[in-house]
Amino acid sequence: MAKTEQVLKLEPDSELRFRGPFTDVVTADLRLVNPSEKRVCFKVKTTAPKRYCVRPNSGIIEPNQSVGVAVMLQPFDYDPQEKNKHKFMVQTMFAPDGPIESQEQLWKEATPDNLMDSKLKCVFEMPADSSNQVPVSKVKETEEKPQSSKPTKQVQLESTPPTYASIIDSESGKRDDELQRLQAEVKKLSEDNAKLRDSEVRLRKVAISDTLSTPSTAAASIPPTSAPQAVPNLPPIVYLIIAFILGLLIGKYIF
Repeated sequence: MAKTEQVLKLEPDSELRFRGPFTDVVTADLRLVNPSEKRVCFKVKTTAPKRYCVRPNSGIIEPNQSVGVAVMLQPFDYDPQEKNKHKFMVQTMFAPDGPIESQEQLWKEATPDNLMDSKLKCVFEMPADSSNQVPVSKVKETEEKPQSSKPTKQVQLESTPPTYASIIDSESGKRDDELQRLQAEVKKLSEDNAKLRDSEVRLRKVAISDTLSTPSTAAASIPPTSAPQAVPNLPPIVYLIIAFILGLLIGKYIF
């Protein structure tokens, strides 16, 4: 049975050209055009999947629409004498009517009679002024290897004086020591202040207790009042004299 002719139009239609130098990613653009009135599923395959990155590598193209595909060649050591055998294949089929739940399952169930494909070869081009290209491995080795064009003695002489960073570290260390010393003094003063406060509190308590106990002590120290002494017994004559005098005085006031 004759194979179904490719429904899509590919631009370019036969080869993908990659222009060096190849020390970085090189991209070739591929456009897929669907001139039909049906939806078309596509998938892009290559014989060297580790060397290329394709975005997008599959999808669905609506009727009379197109899709751009970026084929990115990864950096490698280019050898003009090496024959390039890399190829790409664009595989397509008409999409079924209705929603598609899984394109992967759709491709698995597809029969060879429904598949269409187009093949493209890869062509590497090196610019004329880049004939002396340095391999990628050499470029990486040069970038990773530290360059040292100065003699060892000169480096040693330059490293002898203290650097700005070391001076800053030294000053910082001195400031830290001074700060620690000041913190220790502040801590000591705080402790002394706390001791003084405790002593003041104790003295106040003693003074208050002494003040409260002073009245009772003073009262206790005052000797008790002696009871009135009994009137001594006087002779009768003394009583008579006192009565006589009182009688004179009373009589004087009366008369």
